[in-house]
Amino acid sequence: MQRLAKPGKTLLGSDSHTCANGCMGMLAIGAGGIDVAMAIAGEPYYVKMPQIMGVKLTGDLPDWVSAKDVILEMLRRHDVKGGVGKIIEYYGPGLKHLSAMDRHVIANMGAELGATATVFPSDKVVKQFLKQQGREDEWTELTPDQGATYDIHEEIDLSSLEPLIAKPSSPGNVVPVSELKGEPIYQSYIGSSANPGYRDFAIAADIVKGKTIAEGLSFDINPTSRQLLTQLVDNGHIASLLAAGARMHQAGCNGCIGMGQAPATGRNSLRTTPRNFPGRSGTKEDSVFLCSPETAAASALTGEITDPRTLDMKYPTVNEPKSDHTDGLLEAPPKPSGASVELEKGPNITSIPNFSPIENHFELPVLLKMGDNISTDEILAGGSRVLPFRSNIQKISTFTFEIIDEAYYERAMKARDDGGHMVVGGVNYGQGSSREHAALAPRYLGLKVVLVKDFARIHLQNLINFGILPLRFAHTSDYEKIDQGTVLSFENVHEAIQRSNRFDVKIKDSDETITVEHDLTDRHIDIVLAGGIINWMKNKSNLTS
Repeated sequence: MQRLAKPGKTLLGSDSHTCANGCMGMLAIGAGGIDVAMAIAGEPYYVKMPQIMGVKLTGDLPDWVSAKDVILEMLRRHDVKGGVGKIIEYYGPGLKHLSAMDRHVIANMGAELGATATVFPSDKVVKQFLKQQGREDEWTELTPDQGATYDIHEEIDLSSLEPLIAKPSSPGNVVPVSELKGEPIYQSYIGSSANPGYRDFAIAADIVKGKTIAEGLSFDINPTSRQLLTQLVDNGHIASLLAAGARMHQAGCNGCIGMGQAPATGRNSLRTTPRNFPGRSGTKEDSVFLCSPETAAASALTGEITDPRTLDMKYPTVNEPKSDHTDGLLEAPPKPSGASVELEKGPNITSIPNFSPIENHFELPVLLKMGDNISTDEILAGGSRVLPFRSNIQKISTFTFEIIDEAYYERAMKARDDGGHMVVGGVNYGQGSSREHAALAPRYLGLKVVLVKDFARIHLQNLINFGILPLRFAHTSDYEKIDQGTVLSFENVHEAIQRSNRFDVKIKDSDETITVEHDLTDRHIDIVLAGGIINWMKNKSNLTS
């Protein structure tokens, strides 16, 4: 947002929280890394046309209530599936009270609603932000046309909101902070892409200034950029945080994806991060709550979940500083083609394996049967044990589904030698991170088919990109007919998926069949039948060369 976001532009990023840049009047969409690489190479990016959900904002936020509470209110109303197949556009008179970075907080966690993107207008508030960044000449006004209409309507009176908190282990499990007051905590964590702004740290610093955090508590500060860290130092906020007992960490994702700051097993951690899926913090048996910086700072002082409105102090006022940042530390890509650059690959960097096209006839055992809202963090965890192997598919695959079933890897390796396997899940399968390793690693282990009630957007595309056939139950009652260990027989798959979006699959050793369906486009079908988008691109290149 500080250096790249620009009103009126389209941004595709290999991080699900790319959508945060919609705060600047952009169409910003998260996608899998290979989709972004294809776009850089000049290929179009395909997305199913979404509905547009208009959210009218009125009123002004009360003291001790901030932007995080706005998006938590949206999650309280609509849960983690409420934005699937939608672009959310915020408008209305309440916008004038939200800074550009406040809007970032809201747009960022549109990903947790499952939305394709979130859009705010580019108005005088955005112009002011760009001016602070020394980029005022890049501002373009973009606001809704008079009488603009939306497919879906929603309204939030900002003045009616109170501090909210998402309980473990879902961003949609939202209740008022006041309902949980007094619950002891072990950690309070401020930072991440969900609350990345100067005011998010400055207000926490002002809350704890001259005080000391509760005994035995870890108060973790995770700054979000070098520019922001410099500003916080210059204005004395880092000193206030350190004097109160905070622990400073380097700028980056860090604890949000389990790379450090992992909480103690079973102990409560309050975080301003966007996600609290099981195990995402780096601790398998974690207990993570999502909240605003105000709630996190207030609770750090008391050692228990605390409604910040109960603090005996005036609500701090934070003024955004002017940026003195330059682009001197940004390295431009090589010109003109980068052909002179030699790639250096250490021993922990391996090539993506070659994958064979899917067969026409096969039988597959169900190695896992899962429930609803399985996240990519549960399919393939983040954290310091796993992420160092992002460029080593063979090694990172050993962690696949370990949060759900530690024995999956061994069973999958055996099944791979016998012809592969499949998994079954419920609704919103693959929510969360755009981490394409959640498709790539299971594919390496022989996963051929994923059969669920429905998919999250980015993970569905990642499955297609790596040649895994994504199917849905045509009748949700058929979900009950399948157990772990059930074997399904697939016949004439190539013809079936091209002929119709529905076909029958036989349950082996029984007289029963189930009906499955898909929403694959002709292009998707070509990619799946080729064994993935890499094979598809090679075939395309051979045809055009």
